[in-house]
Amino acid sequence: MFFCQGDQSLIRKVPWLIVKSDNYFVPSLWLLPSFQSELTKLFPKKDTVFHHLGRYLIHPTNQVWGLVTRFYNAYLSRADERLGIQIRVFHHAGFLQLVLDQVVSCTQREKLLPEAQEEEVNISKKTTPKLRAVLVTSLNPEYSNNLKRVYWERVSSTGDVIIGVYQASQEMHQQRNKKLHNQKALAEMYLLSLADNIVTSAWSTFGYVAQGLGGMKPWILYKPENYTVPDPPCGRATSMEPCFHSPPLYGCEADTGGTDDSLKIASPFVRRCEDRRKLYSLTF
Repeated sequence: MFFCQGDQSLIRKVPWLIVKSDNYFVPSLWLLPSFQSELTKLFPKKDTVFHHLGRYLIHPTNQVWGLVTRFYNAYLSRADERLGIQIRVFHHAGFLQLVLDQVVSCTQREKLLPEAQEEEVNISKKTTPKLRAVLVTSLNPEYSNNLKRVYWERVSSTGDVIIGVYQASQEMHQQRNKKLHNQKALAEMYLLSLADNIVTSAWSTFGYVAQGLGGMKPWILYKPENYTVPDPPCGRATSMEPCFHSPPLYGCEADTGGTDDSLKIASPFVRRCEDRRKLYSLTF
């Protein structure tokens, strides 16, 4: 009802409307003609809505901010470059070599990390290698441990960069109602947002928040099919905005169940998400 233009005449008579949702539904607001003018005034750059709202409304407690600053100062602050890698594997609790292979393939293909080789590379002694810090966030520690081993036992193909791999927490499984667990999660979202570049898992709100807070367009790790690494393994997002996981299917202007052409007619700058195009998800 709320996302249908015809019903807005009734809702407008209500002085205050309290909405509770666990979905980021801003993209569908742009499908309402009566909202577009005011939204454009508030957000001239349409893909910065979450970036501004998140920074304005999300205020970490002192304990959370302490987790952020202590880890950043200890492991990330001295690096010349920082890369964030957010790994979320749905419906599987353990380590998957397939996912690690995909991460390595993506980061090396997109030149976010150098290839590793056995032989030493001859470089000028006058050259000081750059330090590239890699922050891995995952419930499972094996992804960061294996990635760390790759760049400890071998050298980078260029020889002019040293890779340091770090992980803040190793919770093993999600604990939704545990306060400290949730505080660590928020701290890691902020740490990811402080990176220069970020790689995220498809369909993960954890990654959405990090990219939005940092104002970054991530490289999205596509969901593997039939237990094989996708080709390409990842792709650059066109927007920093999070996806709307459950857009409305109400048979009105905001109905996104039609074709891509009908979506363009409703709003020329709202598109389906790159990470799950088969579902009705929206982004800018």
